[in-house]
Amino acid sequence: MILQLFEDAERIYHDSEGSFDITVGPLTRVWGFWDKSFHLPSQEEINTCLKSVGMDKVRKTEDSLFLPPDYDLDWGGIAKGHGIDLVYDALLSLDIKRGFLNSGGDLICWGKNPKNTEWQVGVKHPRKSGYLGVLSISDVAAATTGDYQRYFVIEGIRYHHVLDPHTGYPSRDKQSITVIGPKATLCDALSTALFVSKNTEKILKKYPDYGAVIVDKEGKISILGKSYPFRIL
Repeated sequence: MILQLFEDAERIYHDSEGSFDITVGPLTRVWGFWDKSFHLPSQEEINTCLKSVGMDKVRKTEDSLFLPPDYDLDWGGIAKGHGIDLVYDALLSLDIKRGFLNSGGDLICWGKNPKNTEWQVGVKHPRKSGYLGVLSISDVAAATTGDYQRYFVIEGIRYHHVLDPHTGYPSRDKQSITVIGPKATLCDALSTALFVSKNTEKILKKYPDYGAVIVDKEGKISILGKSYPFRIL
């Protein structure tokens, strides 16, 4: 299971040119996001951590992963989606005709809802209480990455947990990304990759069955990739 999950993560890593990277563990730790001991690290601390970041340095064999010294894997951007896919497959094997699974904002829904219509999924507004909009979907998954989920503020600056593996700092171009598509695992990882990357369209072209609702740093909403019904509130 771990090796399959690593292979999925490795695929997104390459397709996003390193914007999604589960070896950001040292950075997650030094910023204090693992244990909520929030900390604004020095450039020297970040530079030290960056020496231990990069999936290309992880060696994979048929049944094992070998990490270089000082490496830590952070599965937070893909594990929840993978767990949802596993439960979904198990429920389908039991001939469950309809349902809705949600784990911390990552979800999958299938069949019709109790009103016999598409499932209505609210997308949280990244700066206000309530929802940005509503997806009307079925038989697909969705996952959101946002700068409002885990963060701290120092002198009016928001430092959040979505770290750019290239710089070691929080990515600043977007407020939230919601990805919709067939597999929760890929929705989960792609939402992080698209949040960090400046080449969102280039990445989504490699995943034609996936679409994204993007809120940029100014609050502007755009929809890229495959179109899924989305009503802005």
